[in-house]
Amino acid sequence: MIKVAVCGALGRMGKEVCNTVLANNDMELVAKIDIAGEDTYKSIQDASNAVKIDVLIDFTQPKSIFENAKFCLNNGIKIVIGTTGLKDNEIEYLKNLSKEKNTGCLIAPNFSTGAVLMMMFAKQAAKYFDNAEIIELHHNQKKDAPSGTAIKTALMMSEENEDFTTDNCPETETIKGARGGISYNNIHIHSVRMPGFMASQEVLFGSNGQILKIRHDSTDRKCYMDGVMLAVRHTVNNNDFVYGLENIM
Repeated sequence: MIKVAVCGALGRMGKEVCNTVLANNDMELVAKIDIAGEDTYKSIQDASNAVKIDVLIDFTQPKSIFENAKFCLNNGIKIVIGTTGLKDNEIEYLKNLSKEKNTGCLIAPNFSTGAVLMMMFAKQAAKYFDNAEIIELHHNQKKDAPSGTAIKTALMMSEENEDFTTDNCPETETIKGARGGISYNNIHIHSVRMPGFMASQEVLFGSNGQILKIRHDSTDRKCYMDGVMLAVRHTVNNNDFVYGLENIM
């Protein structure tokens, strides 16, 4: 039986994760961790002092995830991270810490299998197009921008091509930010935040005479749960560091 703790248990994703863990016969929900609520532990340390934790699933906030992950790895707790907002240097630090402590750590910007396939398809298409941009659309309660999915997609695409603004003319923004943020190898990322969306991303590729669009839409948080469970089962059986669900699919 895999003993699972959920950090951010009272959030929208946290509640869905808790229900999914309870529904799986090979898992036991041993701790709900959240600063709010009467039936939760207030910190990972409080929970780990009280119960044995095999894997902690973190869906909290960008401002707390790095410290949460460091605590887990330094205390022999394997961790599955769904919270986005980690910086490149923080991811590298956790990678090295995971290896040093021989403790599994899996970071997934997106747990939806469809979204991961979208990212993989975008990487494949990047071999054949020298121009590309990303538009990501989320609800207006998402605090980080661009999304972790968009950043990871751009990183994967950049492994296949050196510049995605080939033959673009010199540009002047009359309104700052109109061309979006510039990420890996000049891939522009545009972030939309408004009610009505949950999580969507569209990758646009262009060349003379053609446009390719690769899009994924999440309409229910249940779409992430298969990926979360896949990550938990992988992490409990391995002590490796994994960045991206595509590496274990």
